[in-house]
Amino acid sequence: MELLSPAGRWEAMIAAVQNGADAVYLGCGRFNARRGAENFTPEQLPQAAAYCHLRGVKVYLTLNTLLSDRELPQAEELLRLASRCGVDGIIVQDWGLAALAGKVVPDLPLHGSTQMTVHSLAGVEEAAKLGMQCVVLGRELRREDVEYICGHSPIAIEVFVHGALCMCWSGQCAMSALIGQRSGNRGACAQPCRLPYRFDGGKPGRPLSLKDVSLAEHLAELRDMGVSILKLEGRMKRPEYVAVITRIYAALLKENRLPTPGELEQLETAFSRQGFTDGYWRGRPGPEMFGSRPENAPEPGPLFLEARAAYQREDLRTVPVRLAATLLPDRPALLTATDPEGRSAAAQGPIPEAARSRALEEEEVRARLSKTGGTVFRPEHVDVSLAPGLSLPASAVNALRREALELLSARRIVPPPRREAVTPPPPPDGCDGRSPALTVTLSAPEQLTAELLRLSPKIVYFPLEHIPELPPEAIRGWGGELCALLPRICTDRELPRLRALLETARERGCASLCIQNLGQLSLGEETGLSLRGGFGLNIFNSRSLARCRDWGLKSAALSFELRFEQIRDLRKSLPCEAIVYGRLPLMLTENCLAANALGCNAKNMGGPCRTGHALTDRRGERFPVLPAYGCRSEIENSKVLFLADKPEYQRCGLTYANLRFTTERAGECVRILARYLDQNEDIPGDYTRGLFYRGVE
Repeated sequence: MELLSPAGRWEAMIAAVQNGADAVYLGCGRFNARRGAENFTPEQLPQAAAYCHLRGVKVYLTLNTLLSDRELPQAEELLRLASRCGVDGIIVQDWGLAALAGKVVPDLPLHGSTQMTVHSLAGVEEAAKLGMQCVVLGRELRREDVEYICGHSPIAIEVFVHGALCMCWSGQCAMSALIGQRSGNRGACAQPCRLPYRFDGGKPGRPLSLKDVSLAEHLAELRDMGVSILKLEGRMKRPEYVAVITRIYAALLKENRLPTPGELEQLETAFSRQGFTDGYWRGRPGPEMFGSRPENAPEPGPLFLEARAAYQREDLRTVPVRLAATLLPDRPALLTATDPEGRSAAAQGPIPEAARSRALEEEEVRARLSKTGGTVFRPEHVDVSLAPGLSLPASAVNALRREALELLSARRIVPPPRREAVTPPPPPDGCDGRSPALTVTLSAPEQLTAELLRLSPKIVYFPLEHIPELPPEAIRGWGGELCALLPRICTDRELPRLRALLETARERGCASLCIQNLGQLSLGEETGLSLRGGFGLNIFNSRSLARCRDWGLKSAALSFELRFEQIRDLRKSLPCEAIVYGRLPLMLTENCLAANALGCNAKNMGGPCRTGHALTDRRGERFPVLPAYGCRSEIENSKVLFLADKPEYQRCGLTYANLRFTTERAGECVRILARYLDQNEDIPGDYTRGLFYRGVE
């Protein structure tokens, strides 16, 4: 397995390399999920690649954020730079950027970020079809989920094994964006999950602050199931932290053993939030997974001082080399250096002379050639072919060694030949300029009433898991489209239930499916129903829209982090939809907040999972907590988005404008839909314009 370590800046990269990382991942500029890290400049990127490649370490560039149309040209230049300087792979989230990379730098390997929310075998298979060579799975998956995917995956699988856990499924968090305009999908997360909250008015606590994960005691399982890459989190942490955790994990992998008590203590001393958790891996989410770190937590001085002193010498990481010297009469001295990958470099020296007093001996030559200090090489084997009675100055032997190793060093850092192509033309713009048709998303059967349908919403999106609760006559006589809303998360073990629900959906008159992640694309073929794209796909630019068109979707919902000008300027090669009313989802959590606080009552669906729960923050803002498919929780914004009195949403080129009903009663749903049809002048008591005008960083 490959050990992949974080490199938030140059010194952290050195710490990772010197302590045994097989690869490092780093950001360059601002298009990465850790914009707050120091990161690397475009001028440093070739130097970083050379430093790592010289020492046999791979380099992956993180371009794992959502990008606007205006940012794609800059990201393309970064793609070209990375390809030219030999970066070993690009980690991406944005579908549009992935499509662009496949066109302009087709030989540069692509890795799907955990921000893509890939968490099923079908998702991995679709990622492979899109050209991904590796996928980083969601950190919430159980060991049996990972084992199943690894056993059938056509590409490499990467797993986070140590470091911070997000409360929300990666790629699905909008809490930081909606509260403070700092988008986690764009690398600017302010981590509001680490703040105190009260659940249902109880005592203040930190119900969203997870402990760091540590799978140090499960490495043998990961190896046996076929995981290819083990990722250590920490691009925002100090180089000394990187040194400590890399050194320990590298030793565990090399020696194929469990960590010692001393190593476990060092991992916790380096950084922890009241210890570590492996709850997701073991399939045991719950309150014991949560912890926080005091603001004044002391730095682990002695441990970090020792780590820094070790890696700053830059002599911990060496490359074995085989040296072969040939010293024969009447021929120039020759030294060939060969590295483990089979690359060779040869240096010629002067012709040895006949010895006048003492002849040169093999051991003397071997000793001089073995003095590789000050280089990255260590002599693994030194072969000397020396004719008797010859003499060669020590300075000449030393010069041979220096030249051969310098030549070998240069060969080790030569970037591979890679193709580049011209930028493909932008996708076509199919916007017809008409006002959008209204659609509604419901969350409960009681919201679907005859009064609502009489207002003729174009599409009703209804949660797939609640379709069995609909009476067969619920939509009889209505001329619109009933679309089954698929859950944003559905693992392979949950798929059988999902397929059974899909059969019921067809019987109840569903005409289409709204997919929320890559793994659901194949369900269109399975069911024969048409597909629409939900906001879970994180569509942020025109090329991502074009990718949805290529997938065969009838329409796609845009990210609600886009400003209206950005929506307006998209090249709409596919009918677009945007949420214009409702509580926007802040988080989708694997941990059920109600179960953590009150105990699980999943069998009694009228119990804690279905009652009106809420989180309250320090300012008194109340965030509803709703149940989500698979015993998960969805946290909604404290205020509803309201745009009925703003004409801009009708002038953005949208085909559909969506009203998202969550906590509203049936009568409220009717009144609000009527308001958007200009049939009344109702205004919610507490509302927000969301990010429609503000946008995000």
